[in-house]
Amino acid sequence: MDILVLANDPLELAFIQQTLSGKKYVLTHITSSEEAWQYVQAGEARFLIADWDATDLARTQFIQRVRALNRAEPFYILLITSKNMDEELVPSGMDDVIQRPIRASDLRNRVAIGERIVSLTSGLARARDQLENHALFDGLTGFLNRAAFMRQSAGELERSRRASLPMSLIALDIDNFKVINDKFGPEMGDNVLKVVAQAVREKSRPYDCIGRWTGDEFVLALPGVIGADAEKVAERIIIGVRGTRIEVPNEAPLNVKISAGIASIARITTSTEMEPILQQARQAVAHAKASGGNQVFLVFL
Repeated sequence: MDILVLANDPLELAFIQQTLSGKKYVLTHITSSEEAWQYVQAGEARFLIADWDATDLARTQFIQRVRALNRAEPFYILLITSKNMDEELVPSGMDDVIQRPIRASDLRNRVAIGERIVSLTSGLARARDQLENHALFDGLTGFLNRAAFMRQSAGELERSRRASLPMSLIALDIDNFKVINDKFGPEMGDNVLKVVAQAVREKSRPYDCIGRWTGDEFVLALPGVIGADAEKVAERIIIGVRGTRIEVPNEAPLNVKISAGIASIARITTSTEMEPILQQARQAVAHAKASGGNQVFLVFL
């Protein structure tokens, strides 16, 4: 673990370095809270041992600034203070205090406890992020799931209304997915969905709101785009999907095709809702598939 050491007394610094020497810890000596702050902002440190009495921590309100960041990743602060320091003078926000004279065994134990707390807190933060991602994203394709797409696309609709911009919604449906799934099984079907999702991502704009609606159906919300421009986006995706090759053991490579339905709305009002636009786009893609597939069908609302 990397540990910052903010200490101005050469003898105390040498004692800390000697006590914590070894492969387990990497100590970085710093001389001011500003140096420590740079490490904190860069996310390059999780642990600080600092002399409270002989450094600028109090004057710069370093501890308060760190805690105000309110980051998920922990930053552990172990302070070294003079013996019998008045409890009222101990700053809030620190994690632990060790008083002089410092014993080597005590310092090692305090650091080991802090290291364990940092590890546990980091693990909880990662677990929380994973749960949040699971609640927002489709595990197979990485796109927004149905509920998350509706929330984000509704936000895009409202922003477009306030900016007096148009908006288009594209629904995409793989033309021959059922045949592939029935013939080669669900594992191959999942591979097809992953490949198609990659093509959709590569051929759409980086900031477009993309979701997996259901099964082999995807949806894209395109704020500020209408009509022919939306068609160009859909056609790029269709060409990208058509150009993919999916290898199958002892079979010819799969040729996957996809259809697109677009619902474009030029004037968004306070009564405009995302659900009817979405249904119109899905009806449009059904029309494209019924007309032979591998094409785009556009409707204006």
